[in-house]
Amino acid sequence: MSTPYQDAQRAGQDAVRTTILDRSIDLLVSEGPAALTMRRIAADIGASTKVLYTMFGGKEGLIDALYREGFARLRRAQEAVPRDGDPLAHLTRLGQAYRAHALAEPAYYRVMFEQPVPDFHPSPEALSVAEGAFETSAAAVAACMAAGVFRPGDARELSKLLWAASHGAVSLEIGGHFTPEEAGPRYDALMAAVGRAFLSGVPGAGTEPGSPAGAEPPAAPDARTRPPAASAAEPLPRTSADGEGRPA
Repeated sequence: MSTPYQDAQRAGQDAVRTTILDRSIDLLVSEGPAALTMRRIAADIGASTKVLYTMFGGKEGLIDALYREGFARLRRAQEAVPRDGDPLAHLTRLGQAYRAHALAEPAYYRVMFEQPVPDFHPSPEALSVAEGAFETSAAAVAACMAAGVFRPGDARELSKLLWAASHGAVSLEIGGHFTPEEAGPRYDALMAAVGRAFLSGVPGAGTEPGSPAGAEPPAAPDARTRPPAASAAEPLPRTSADGEGRPA
């Protein structure tokens, strides 16, 4: 009977790397960082420790690779979302894909955002990979601005605000605070509420963020209870930071 390492070898070097990373992250989540040793991982997949040291340089390099892999997978999931002529519908689907990917890869999601290994600090390369994972969403926000759906502003900054809201809801869901029946509607309602704050106010500019593509926009609230509308000329806010916020 062949080992996981031998099976991966037949598929190529990328498969070997994936086998090592997937086993490593399983150990990290199920048993904690103390279980994440080169000897333990090698024994579990049927490889020599030399293979792991050659590929990752040591435990720190392995953890950095796990961090990069999580964001690389997220980027691929985002880039796989189909585009059409409706920029807001595309942005909505990106948000839904973010949640779906996090639920499908909860172990990687924890490595990306919850720092399960104390004192680990991502390398500059890893931080660059993490930042690049959100280029697709920033481009989708920019397309909404160009189409007049969102008022003008910093597309990258708004994409980070949407990410912050999305991450909060997904983290609560992964943590078991929302039931599966509650989580989806709450996620859609939250993303719609955040996106609504940045609509241009131009009639017919697009459907409400978070609503199904092609759905009619919701009826306007009563004027006595409606909050003040944002001016279409008012730019989106910028944070006091440099606009290049990085994932924790």
